[in-house]
Amino acid sequence: MQKDKRTSLTDGMFLSLMKSSLKGISQVILIENAVTGFIILMAITIFSYPLGIITLSSSIIGTLIGKLGGANENNVNSGLYGYNSVLTGIALTLFLTGPSQWFIALVGAALAAVFSAAMMHFMRNTGIPILTFPFIILTWFMLLASYKLKAFQLSPGLVPQDLSHWTLNISGKVDWLEGSFNGIGQIFFLDSTLAGILLFIGVFWAGWKYGLFSILGNAFALLISFVLGGEHSLIILGLYGYNAILTSIAVSIVFKEDHNRFAPISGIIAACVTVPLTASVATWLLPYGLPALTMPFVLSTWLFLGARKVLPRL
Repeated sequence: MQKDKRTSLTDGMFLSLMKSSLKGISQVILIENAVTGFIILMAITIFSYPLGIITLSSSIIGTLIGKLGGANENNVNSGLYGYNSVLTGIALTLFLTGPSQWFIALVGAALAAVFSAAMMHFMRNTGIPILTFPFIILTWFMLLASYKLKAFQLSPGLVPQDLSHWTLNISGKVDWLEGSFNGIGQIFFLDSTLAGILLFIGVFWAGWKYGLFSILGNAFALLISFVLGGEHSLIILGLYGYNAILTSIAVSIVFKEDHNRFAPISGIIAACVTVPLTASVATWLLPYGLPALTMPFVLSTWLFLGARKVLPRL
């Protein structure tokens, strides 16, 4: 009888951990839904099963650090200690190479949870969410460590470029459909139509508003980047879309005030702002060979949420 109780308790703890970890995956898109997290995990695993393993492992690590560290139980169960770990684990797996790649990625996932806790403390009185800032800064620092530490071996795809010799290459046709699905896929560094379809399904599962604003944010980003003369190859890859999707959801739905009738409009405007921000951040990082990651999303969302403190109708 005592053994059955212990088994039941262990099973309950395991299921709770897995549910929170799946929510940690869904929280990357600012959604708290275990089913959505599972669908996202399937999309990533179909694209690359090693990436699926690192995604789930990273979320579990971040969630465990929150639980064992004594963090607020609601925050842990909502997946708020998992999403930065997920993104950090995926990014370091993709942008590093060599025998220490997986180990560094998992350590990075653990550090992301600790960094998230620190950022929550620093920003607790601002009313502004930390979003993916811990993931961005931690990933940039760990990638830059590759120039001084041999264990960190940078992927050949990340090459510093001299801006004085930079040329803008606008050529080829734009495949709007492929760009649309790649836009949501790039949130998790995926450039696959099938993965994009599954991710849209996961978002719509959580609620039609999430799905609607993910489509609108992506569509406006595609249009604005094309009109402004963005490189067609980058538009097709979805590199102008993923930050817009996250920003549209954040400003229009997740962090809006109940009485704010203009939140949907300001969310779309904020999504459009991510396009020049993406171009600017990517250019700023060219000499360092670093990816822009989700910094345009963070900057645009902080800008609009901060402005609402003074301009509440925004």
